[in-house]
Amino acid sequence: MEHKPTINELEEKIKKFCEERDWDQYHNAKDLAIGVITEASELLEHFRFKSEQEIEEMFRNEIKRQEISEEMADVLYFLLRLSQKYHIDLSTEFYKKMEKNEQKYPVEKSKGSNKKYNEL
Repeated sequence: MEHKPTINELEEKIKKFCEERDWDQYHNAKDLAIGVITEASELLEHFRFKSEQEIEEMFRNEIKRQEISEEMADVLYFLLRLSQKYHIDLSTEFYKKMEKNEQKYPVEKSKGSNKKYNEL
């Protein structure tokens, strides 16, 4: 795929897809958030009880890699649908959140550390 779609383009594709199927009635915030968690759990299943070496092998296996990619896309679908339905600009919110994270996790305190900001 040469053209990399923007978040807005992805949201429009999802909107059209759902409207054609009359799915708006099923897509309230609660159910979409449940969808995010459900799909994230399905993504997690691929890695549960696996060693780092086993995970690396999965990513080298084209079938497993595709299965993982599809679960990631499912998570993204529900996040995009939620943002589309409730008019949340994910690009803007992402950058705002990263600015907050830069304040919470200054490089000089957090580099090489996995501690939470309140433990630094």
